Amino acid sequence: MTTRGRLAPVVAGTLAAALAYGSAFLPGGAPWWAPWAMVAGIALQSVGFMALGAARPGSGLGPLRLPLGFTFVVLVFGFGLALALPGGEGPVTPLWAGLPARAALVIYGVGCLPALVLPLAYALSFGRMTLDAAAIERIRAARRPPPADRVGGPDP
Repeated sequence: MTTRGRLAPVVAGTLAAALAYGSAFLPGGAPWWAPWAMVAGIALQSVGFMALGAARPGSGLGPLRLPLGFTFVVLVFGFGLALALPGGEGPVTPLWAGLPARAALVIYGVGCLPALVLPLAYALSFGRMTLDAAAIERIRAARRPPPADRVGGPDP
């Protein structure tokens, strides 16, 4: 996949977030769809940037497709459910693991689940996706000191 194709989720997410922000200036305030556009924009941008950082030239995402897809679903579900919950929290509202429901969804779901899954997925796929034998040799060659006859640079 080309870099341009890999940018598609980032561009789509940016446009969705821009539409959501821009809709706040409409007469009567933001329409009903604006927060949902923001949820989609955040999820697309986040996962799109992760995919851009993880993909290697000449290859796709390979085994990272599943964890990145999981992260996208968690972001959409977590933010979407927090957005869809009825309002009216008060002092007698039940707490989820010590937090109001919306805060718990965002902190534990959106914050913690991807933070547990993604580092593990990156670590398990690091050897296959990041460093092949040619890349390791390029790193070693870059670390070698220059030959003795070239240490001081060109002769005057």
